[in-house]
Amino acid sequence: MKPLIGITGRRLPAASLPLLEERYRHTRIDMYFTDFPRRVHRAGGIPVELPYEAGTRETVTRLDGLVITGGHDIHPALWGGGPDDAAGPIDVLRDEYEIALATAALDLLLPVLGVCRGAQVLNVARGGQLVPHLPDHPVDHVSGTLPVHTLQHEVRLAEGSLARRLYGPSTRVNSLHHQAVGRCGRGITVTGRAPDGTAEVIEVPGSPVLGVQWHPEWMSGPDPAFEWLAAVSAGRAAAHRGAP
Repeated sequence: MKPLIGITGRRLPAASLPLLEERYRHTRIDMYFTDFPRRVHRAGGIPVELPYEAGTRETVTRLDGLVITGGHDIHPALWGGGPDDAAGPIDVLRDEYEIALATAALDLLLPVLGVCRGAQVLNVARGGQLVPHLPDHPVDHVSGTLPVHTLQHEVRLAEGSLARRLYGPSTRVNSLHHQAVGRCGRGITVTGRAPDGTAEVIEVPGSPVLGVQWHPEWMSGPDPAFEWLAAVSAGRAAAHRGAP
């Protein structure tokens, strides 16, 4: 049974699309990087793109898995930061909808993959804090103008962790972030770190939850995170709906 896997996105002014007809430019659009549904599909899941209006517990009860994607900084007020602890625009509505989905998913033991911002959302949903700005050295986590698939640094993975089972003792990853998980929220454990100590993987022991600070959707080759998510989500689908 193919699992239904929800994918979060963002909402933008339609005027940000330069080729859109003028008469539509006062509206807004929902945007999803196509790499996410492609990866979910290839892994054996049915991708379901979730608008802000789907940020409810009822939505989570109808899904078999969830991907919380990357993007904007989370509003600092939600994790105890200061007014200068966000770079670029913030979107409080997105924060609210993704935190609501994350909270319900964690409560209901829904399989979750958090990617970059998504990992941070999981931590904030459990009352955790973030590192506002990572230093430029010894690891460049932002990667400047490098292609998104560039392998930037190594991540060492903890023994006995889900991440180590998926990736082995270490893996090389791309890196496109200036913030990271700081103090862990309730039940959150860091299971992977960059050479400078930055948290790169979080898990919730006993729950099907994996948060990675890199972008597996943009890796040049397959990334086991999507295969893992599809597999555990399929198991949930079979258990909840009856195996075929």
